[in-house]
Amino acid sequence: MSDLIQEIQKRKTFGIISHPDAGKTTLTEKLLLFGGAIQEAGAVKSNKIKKGATSDFMEIERQRGISVATSVLAFNYKGHKINILDTPGHKDFAEDTYRTLTAVDSVIVVIDVAKGVEEQTEKLVQVCRMRNIPMIVFINKLDREGKDAFDLLDEVEQKLGLSVVPLSLPIGMGADFQGIYNIWENNIQLFLEEKKQKVGESITFNDINDAAIDEAVGEKAANTLRDELELVESVYPKFSREDYMAGTQQPVFFGSALNNFGVRELLDAFIDIAPNPQPKQADSRIVKPEEQNFTGFVFKIHANMDPKHRDRLAFVKIVSGVFKRNENYLLVRENKKMKFSSPNAFFADKKEVVDESFPGDIVGLHDTGNFRIGDTLTAGEKLNFKGIPSFSPEHFRFINNDDPLKAKQLAKGIDQLMDEGVAQLFTLEMNGRKIIGTVGALQYEVIQYRLEHEYGAKCTYEPISIHKACWVEADEKSEEFKEFARLKQRFLARDKYNQLVFLADSAFTITMTQEKFPNVKLHFISEWGE
Repeated sequence: MSDLIQEIQKRKTFGIISHPDAGKTTLTEKLLLFGGAIQEAGAVKSNKIKKGATSDFMEIERQRGISVATSVLAFNYKGHKINILDTPGHKDFAEDTYRTLTAVDSVIVVIDVAKGVEEQTEKLVQVCRMRNIPMIVFINKLDREGKDAFDLLDEVEQKLGLSVVPLSLPIGMGADFQGIYNIWENNIQLFLEEKKQKVGESITFNDINDAAIDEAVGEKAANTLRDELELVESVYPKFSREDYMAGTQQPVFFGSALNNFGVRELLDAFIDIAPNPQPKQADSRIVKPEEQNFTGFVFKIHANMDPKHRDRLAFVKIVSGVFKRNENYLLVRENKKMKFSSPNAFFADKKEVVDESFPGDIVGLHDTGNFRIGDTLTAGEKLNFKGIPSFSPEHFRFINNDDPLKAKQLAKGIDQLMDEGVAQLFTLEMNGRKIIGTVGALQYEVIQYRLEHEYGAKCTYEPISIHKACWVEADEKSEEFKEFARLKQRFLARDKYNQLVFLADSAFTITMTQEKFPNVKLHFISEWGE
C-alpha cells in the first residue's frame, strides 16, 4: 500500500452543525479532550469554568459566548488524524457554515434534548441532504430534563426528513440520568459526575441481563432500558454503513457533552463508520484523493487570526495528492504560479508550519490578497472545483467613515473582511457610495467591532431600503441592456469582484424588471452557473 493511500485512510474531516446553544462548541471541546489534544475543556457559557472555549478564538466570540467564525481543529485518536470544522450556529453567520460544508466529508448534527429540532438545524441539514453528506445525529444535554428519546427520534425523522437508527440509548434523563447504553458496542457505561471538565472513568457491562446492572442503576431503570432495547430492535432497521455513506440513513447517539456522557462512544463509532477523504467534482472531471498530483480549494479566508501580527490566511482543503512546502502550485483563476514557505496546520488559534499535508487536511496559506473564496490550487492542471456561491444578503446598510483621518485603515479593513466572506460589499455605480449586505443584523456589530479593534477604524451605518441583490447577466452592448441601465442607474452597483448587481427595492420591482427586460437575467446567487 502506498504512503499516500495510508495517509488518506488515517484521515477523517467533518463539520459540527447545530442551532445556537445546542452545545456544538462544548462537544468540539470534549472531542479534543478525549483525543488528548487538550487537558481541560472550557465551557462557552459556564460561570464555574473560567477557561475560554478553545475553538471560540476571536475576542468577540469570547465576549458574546457564541461562535461567529468557522474554526479548524485537528487531533489524533486511535491512529487516525481527525480534522474538525467547528461552525457558527447562529443564523446571522450561516453563510460561513454553508461554505464550510463544501470542505467536509461528513457531519455531526447536535440537537438539544429539551428544544428538539430547531430552525437553523433544519436549514443546515437541508444543505447536507442536497449534497448527500453522511450525517451522525448527537442528541445533547441529557443531564437536563427534555423530550422522551423516542419522541425525539420521531421528530428528527419528520422535521429533518432523515431515516434514523439509534446506536445508543440514555438511561434516565435530567436528575435521573445515569449513563448510556451503547448499542454499537453492546455495553453500558455509567458516568461519574464529579469531574465535568476532565475525562472520568466509566464502568462497563457486556450483558444487558447482568444483575449487576440492576444494582448499579436500580431495577426500574434497568427494566425500562431492556424494554426500550426491544423496541429499538423491532421498530428501527439495522445500521447499514452503505446507507449512511450514501446519506440515506443517519445513526443517532445520546449524551451530555458538558458532562462527558456519550462523547467517547460517539467518537469511537465515528472512527469506525465515518468516511475518509472523498472524491470531489471539478468542472471537467471527478478528482480522486489517491491521485498523485496535488489539488485543493479555498473555502475560507481569515484576516488577523493573530492581532499582534497583521496576517491573513486562506484555508485550503486538500482534495488529492500531497501538498508540499516550498513547491510551486498553480492558482488556476489567475494562471499564476505560487510558492508557500510556511503553510500552517491548525489547533484553533494556534498554528504550526507543516512540510507535507494530505487529502482531507486543511492548510492555512499566508495571503497578500491573491486568493478569493472558491479558488482552486493545483500542481499545474487547469481545472476548477465547483464554486462556492454567494447568496443575496437579507440586510443592507450604507457604511460611513466616522474618522476622516482613518480612511485608509477603513478601506483596508472593509476590503479584508469582505474577502473573508463576513459580508458583501456593493459600490453604487452612480456615486461610489458603499453598501454592506449581510445575512443577519448581528454581522454589522461584528464588522464594527473588528474594524475598530483590528484596524483602528470607526464606522457608522445608515439604513437603505433594498429587498434583494440580483446579479445581472446580460449582453452589455445590447440596446435592451442600455435601456435597463439608463432606467435603473440609481440601483446599479458593483460587487467586490466587479460583477454588476441590481439592488431591487421590492419583489414587485424584480418581477416588473424581468417582464420588461427578458434578456437581462437576474440571479440571487453570484455563481449562477452552479
